[in-house]
Amino acid sequence: MGRLTEAAAAAAGGGASAASSAGPLPNPLPLSATSPGCAATMASSEEDGAHGGSSEAGEEREATSKRRRLGWVATAWLTFYNIAMTAGWLVLAIAMVRFYMEKGTHKGLYKSIQKTLKFFQTFALLEVVHCLIGIVPTSVLVAGVQVSSRIFMVWFITHSVKPIQNEECVVLFLVAWTVTEITRYSFYTFSLLDHLPYFIKWARYNFFIILYPVGVAGELLTIYAALPYVKKTGMFSIRLPNKYNVSFDYYYFLLITMASYIPLFPQLYFHMLRQRRKVLHGEVIVEKDD
Repeated sequence: MGRLTEAAAAAAGGGASAASSAGPLPNPLPLSATSPGCAATMASSEEDGAHGGSSEAGEEREATSKRRRLGWVATAWLTFYNIAMTAGWLVLAIAMVRFYMEKGTHKGLYKSIQKTLKFFQTFALLEVVHCLIGIVPTSVLVAGVQVSSRIFMVWFITHSVKPIQNEECVVLFLVAWTVTEITRYSFYTFSLLDHLPYFIKWARYNFFIILYPVGVAGELLTIYAALPYVKKTGMFSIRLPNKYNVSFDYYYFLLITMASYIPLFPQLYFHMLRQRRKVLHGEVIVEKDD
């Protein structure tokens, strides 16, 4: 949910640098994050990194040490993972463009690409594993919320509420996610190979200015479009009485989720803008200070 939180913290594939020769990369922008809960967590985590926080530095040193112990295996796996994810999202982008050129409409688009989308977005659960085993210097909580928020949008909104799959708002977040992920994973891949083209770096820290609001708008509108169906069917809701004496209303859960965007979207978005200035213009500022 390019969710709040998607635009988000370092993905599990990409915080690493070459295992034996390079130090850890600075935490990248949370371009893939999509959930409100992730926004606050990641903003806090990245602020620590931006200000040289000892906790963040300790995590990066520990992850670098773990990668060196694992040697080429960790670097090779992370490189393969990021190449695979870049290729997967490129396939998705090509399929979307081809569908629109052939059909001339967005209706039926989601159905035509849903298998590819579900596979690669669910495959991203490996990013949590990367954090758990320590080869990526990102909090397990941050990565977990980031990935689960995307999976929530894919499986518990667009997959489960089929009547909304032809809505224009679904195309909004699909386009935002796709461009964001191609940029993000290619950024990580070239960083691991120690050959990062400036354009990829520039795209990583500029595309979010448009893609992040577009993705968030698409997600919010998609959830809003699902509300009538959820309320009518009572899907995923638990009613009383039951043997567990517990109730849950999915409709109100979605309303709360939407409301949480209001305070958290500006917080993360402006944080990302600060990170952009730091990364793209930091060297100039340092030279002036010297």
